[in-house]
Amino acid sequence: MRILLDRYILFEWIKVFCIAVAVMLGILLMNDMYSTLGNLFESGIATEQILLYYTLLSPTLIPIFLPISLLLSFMFVLGALHRNNEITSMRAAGMNDFRITRSLWLASIIIAGVFLWMNASVIPFCKEKSRKLYDSAMVEKQMRSSTDGHSAGIIKTLCFNNRRDSRLWFMNKFSRITNVGSGVRVSVLDNQAREIMRVMAREGVYDDVDKCWFFKDGQQIEFDAENNRPVRAIGFDKQYYRNFKERPQIMILSMNRPSDLSMSENRTILEALGGDDDYQEALPYFVRKYSIWTSPLICVIVLAIAIPFAMSGVRTNPMVGVSKTIGLFFGYFVLDSLMTGLGSKGFIDPLVAAIIPPITIFIFTAFLYRKNF
Repeated sequence: MRILLDRYILFEWIKVFCIAVAVMLGILLMNDMYSTLGNLFESGIATEQILLYYTLLSPTLIPIFLPISLLLSFMFVLGALHRNNEITSMRAAGMNDFRITRSLWLASIIIAGVFLWMNASVIPFCKEKSRKLYDSAMVEKQMRSSTDGHSAGIIKTLCFNNRRDSRLWFMNKFSRITNVGSGVRVSVLDNQAREIMRVMAREGVYDDVDKCWFFKDGQQIEFDAENNRPVRAIGFDKQYYRNFKERPQIMILSMNRPSDLSMSENRTILEALGGDDDYQEALPYFVRKYSIWTSPLICVIVLAIAIPFAMSGVRTNPMVGVSKTIGLFFGYFVLDSLMTGLGSKGFIDPLVAAIIPPITIFIFTAFLYRKNF
């Protein structure tokens, strides 16, 4: 009998959850299509490639729609049980609230595990492939509209702070296709962040064969670190800098927000920055790293939030519980955003910033369980 009850609650939830996922995913895809579908058609790529792009994009939206879909489905199922007095009947049969919802707890834990696995493998792969496909389509579009093709794949204003090797890069523009930057300036710093050398050139090129940079029509200026005055300037037509090994792909990735990077891309940036959390530039990427690992906890958190308000008693209006649940869910994301900002600015440790929101909400829901049940 009790197994049948678990199956009944679980299957009722699965039906609602699938509908919620389909609706939320459809809304997010339509929103993305509004801004990207026209560009993809104008690029001239095949319809199969467009379908592949949106197929790859769908898993990358999981961190956005999964928490909301879980919350809505849990609230709907528990609210229906509440309205039909089924929860009261189950309690009268001697079942406690954990016994009533144990199938939902098991489902949320399984989804959290699957979400963690997808965060580590599927989502990074899909995010990188979909971005690469879209960027390639935009290059095709630019080449179609350009008479000479030189403006295709251009990134305006590329900056990169290489803390590991103490070099600060700036380019007026950079071509993804040719790996050529224009208006290049590279400042070499000492261990006290004082400029000791500056390379300025009309053009900088990344050599894929030698894995280094060379510059054209420029000059190398050396500085006295004590007073920051130039002491020597050497002009050149073409000059190789074998120790300048910064990859353009990493420079481009560093221009993205940490929240837009996949786990592997975030790891690549941290390795390029030196993998050290003692300086400001790396902190947002460490926060992103830890938040990726802790984000699956949201699958359990939404159920912990939903149960106290959805099962608070037959005299309580279900809409009151729904509004309280949504408010607490919103408060969780406000707290998460606050901790992310504090961790990125160095006010608290990045790991602490990632674990405070789930721990806080679990403590609060434990208090609600003790108070209500």
